[in-house]
Amino acid sequence: MKKYNSLLIAASVTIALGGCVSTNTKNETTAVSASNTIVESVTPQTNLASASAASKNGEITLKQIMSDPQWIGALPTNMGWSVDGSAIVFERERENSALSDVYVIDSNNVGKESKAPLADMHTYRYDERVERGDGVVAFRFKDSVYVQFTNGKTVQLTRGGNPLSTLSFMTDGRLMATSGNKFIAINLENGTREELVSWVFDDAPTAVNPAKDYIAEEQQSLIEYIKLQRQNQKDRDAANKQLASVNTAVAPSPFYFDKSHRLAGISVSPAGNYAVVATTESKPTRDDSDIMPHYIQEDSRIAAKPVRQRVADAEPESHDLWLLNLKTGEKSELNYFNLPGYNDDVLADVKAENAKANGETYEVNRLPRPIKLFQSWYWTKPSIRWHKNGNAVAVMLEAWDNKDRWITTVDLEDITLDSQHRLHDDAWVNYRFNDFGWLNNSETLYYQSEHTGYAHVYLQKPGKNPVALTKGNYIVDDITLSNDDNYIYYKANSEHPGIYEIYRVDTQTKAIETLTNLNGITDYSLSPDGDTLLLSHSKVNRPPELYVKPAEATTVAKQITSSLSEEFASLPWAVPNVVAIESSHTDAPIYARVYLPEGYDSTKKNKAVVFNHGAGYLQNAHMGWSGYFREYMFHSMLVQQGYVVLDMDYRASAGYGRDWRTAIYRQMGTPEVQDLRDGINYLVENANVDRERIGTYGGSYGGFLTFMSMFTAPDLFAAGAALRPVTDWAHYNTPYTSNILNTPDVDPIAYERSSPIYFAEGLEKPLLINAPMVDDNVFFHDTVRLVQRLIELEKEDFETAIYPVEPHGFVQPSSWLDEYRRIYKLFEENL
Repeated sequence: MKKYNSLLIAASVTIALGGCVSTNTKNETTAVSASNTIVESVTPQTNLASASAASKNGEITLKQIMSDPQWIGALPTNMGWSVDGSAIVFERERENSALSDVYVIDSNNVGKESKAPLADMHTYRYDERVERGDGVVAFRFKDSVYVQFTNGKTVQLTRGGNPLSTLSFMTDGRLMATSGNKFIAINLENGTREELVSWVFDDAPTAVNPAKDYIAEEQQSLIEYIKLQRQNQKDRDAANKQLASVNTAVAPSPFYFDKSHRLAGISVSPAGNYAVVATTESKPTRDDSDIMPHYIQEDSRIAAKPVRQRVADAEPESHDLWLLNLKTGEKSELNYFNLPGYNDDVLADVKAENAKANGETYEVNRLPRPIKLFQSWYWTKPSIRWHKNGNAVAVMLEAWDNKDRWITTVDLEDITLDSQHRLHDDAWVNYRFNDFGWLNNSETLYYQSEHTGYAHVYLQKPGKNPVALTKGNYIVDDITLSNDDNYIYYKANSEHPGIYEIYRVDTQTKAIETLTNLNGITDYSLSPDGDTLLLSHSKVNRPPELYVKPAEATTVAKQITSSLSEEFASLPWAVPNVVAIESSHTDAPIYARVYLPEGYDSTKKNKAVVFNHGAGYLQNAHMGWSGYFREYMFHSMLVQQGYVVLDMDYRASAGYGRDWRTAIYRQMGTPEVQDLRDGINYLVENANVDRERIGTYGGSYGGFLTFMSMFTAPDLFAAGAALRPVTDWAHYNTPYTSNILNTPDVDPIAYERSSPIYFAEGLEKPLLINAPMVDDNVFFHDTVRLVQRLIELEKEDFETAIYPVEPHGFVQPSSWLDEYRRIYKLFEENL
């Protein structure tokens, strides 16, 4: 019937008890036996099948899957390396506790793990780590900074006091760090400290103040005593400045900035001669009315918890950028006039459309746009990056309207910004895939960009054209530069959209090596010496375990943890087929997980459930363990009871490139519902699903999609459950929402087109709304307003369940159980 039918037909004859079913048949993995010896080529299929056969009844129950997830096993998390790189470090949740313990494995004896001693914790877990060219390492843990010398000796540099952070090494070998409102340099050989720069948000002091009014001016001109005192003050000030200019005993004067501003970013050159500073207007990020009542308190009173601002209240933010000459004390502003598109009216068409809707006309505005340092919840590195030689600096900037990202360099002599790469998107620039920096041994930039439609890695010498190191219809993420600049390591889904492996590309030849072939979802951490890869790998029905291998293409990864409980391994978890469903609205297929019931009978009419993943920009139809692990287990239970389950990566999902991501620009809920319809048609035609017996559910963005499908396409589903759902995007946060819908003051059409509350009159089928009351992400207020709207519309077939102590992500097992009992009951009664 359809172009992609063969994918489902080939894979859906039976449901295996383990392993990931995909178009790739390579499933070799390794496992660790009870004796902690390495056993290669043991497949998860064998383990799960035998465990399932040994189980008493193999029944998956809500009570079990919604209990504290510790029953699954003490899974390894937060993997990394010790300070000296000799040990693998990770965490396991402590039994019957919300705390985690730190474990270590000697990289030379990977068969044995042990708890990290508390007394030595700072050598395994650190907040910052920097390495000097000669191998000396400085690191920060809690209240202290340490230095580890090449002879193995570790010295505690600080304990308490003014904390040091933002550690880096200077070109002369000193350790540089921030301390309060200053940068200091520390000589590690003799312990001497030097203040390099400090900053103050206030009026700069003057030796004498000018006359403030007529009578003061008269006093200063008539009274000789006043004249003498003012002259003495000028002489003392000049003498102090002269002393400071030639005597190192005097700290340099601070740089003064507008007292109505605050610091947005600062970085000092490793040479200690320049600093780049970003400042912005200091104004509240929330109003006093931005509160959330919390009803369950120890004192039985109601607490008013502060919460974030709504996008409807957002105001543009702009940063002023400054170049400080630390040798001369000069402060120079770096303007944005050299940035291509700095004053483009990128929203002119949007503004014109909204003006026309109000019977008005809009005139194009060419005023400079608000521009600031690039910031994102995915971006943890600084947006001001100095080359290690101290002679070059790059700054990543973004427009507040989310349509442009620039990577610039600073001309230190002409005091100008030079644009090296402009990433423009008529929808919005992705808040992921923005890593950038300098090669270690040449003044060459490396960065990620999505300008071809997919996130890839580029090298660029300033002033020259970029060179693509990777290309193709796949995503490159999580990049790491090797110490010698020879390789860039990365994670990518080049084999299949739902399979992520680890690769490296040669920065000279552009040759790409495949470093893992584990066929699932794999993440990595490169050892400090660059010789070893620590891996976290999962499959659809197997949570992540740790593996290790040399950083070479020809070696096999060895599993070093085995964490699943016998109870979890004994249950017959479903393995969905990841299929490509033909889209009615785009040339690209819609990837989806399809779960078929046990003992699938192609002649029998089936009932089905469609799950809508949250976050919008998230991928869930992949070959690895899902962050929605409770939902995965719920789907396995439904499969046991004869349901078909569909889990789609609708348009807006991650992993499929720019066009898939931005399809929802200014129309959230429209492309996704179109894709859901294609998914339902697929189930009807390929899995013999009864079109009248299909339900849907999802949380957060998935709850929003449940609303949009139930309200705007009431023929699609017989019942739906919306969990912690968005009902009106004007009440959601600014960073996420303004990307997709602009802001309500600019683009109200987009908000009214995309918010379920405007379509509530379309509800015709049973609807369950589950709402946590202390949700500081999607406010309970969203549910309250929609319920009132449904009441006023005289809708009858809806119910609301509230959870008084739960945040956006539920915590209490009793809440999870109650929520899913209600969802299950909804489906059982209506499907």
